[in-house]
Amino acid sequence: MDEDHYIAELYIDDDSLPATSADMEHERRVAVFDLLEANEFRPLESESGPYIVNLSLNDNRLILDVQRSNGMPRGEYSISLLPFRRIVKDYFMICESYHNAIRTATSAQIEAIDMGRRGLHNEGSRQLVDSLRNSIEVDFNTSRRFFTLICALHRRPK
Repeated sequence: MDEDHYIAELYIDDDSLPATSADMEHERRVAVFDLLEANEFRPLESESGPYIVNLSLNDNRLILDVQRSNGMPRGEYSISLLPFRRIVKDYFMICESYHNAIRTATSAQIEAIDMGRRGLHNEGSRQLVDSLRNSIEVDFNTSRRFFTLICALHRRPK
């Protein structure tokens, strides 16, 4: 990918998200920071970037409103989040198991749970690449960061 195909700014439409807590807001900010820190992102019909992306959720769809940093629109892309439901749910469950295991489990047990967590994260990341393949090209590390953000956007207060 060319050097200028990356997300320079990312904004989230808070009005389209579920209720949140201070911890969840922090988790979302960290996910956005990590994504902006290093990413490769290229709408297939775009010759150059960088990009500004506005994210929102609407009817179980992730909407990416993309424009170049000079304000020129690049398009609105949407992917269904329904295929991610099982992976996100399983990912949350294994993350909870991991945090519980840290207090009482052996290092081998913690490592096994963490391997499962990473495996689910990778599965979600591959599914995201596949969901975007006809509209936006991203590298695997970017898809991992996006999957983290999708999880952060779906977390509900306890």
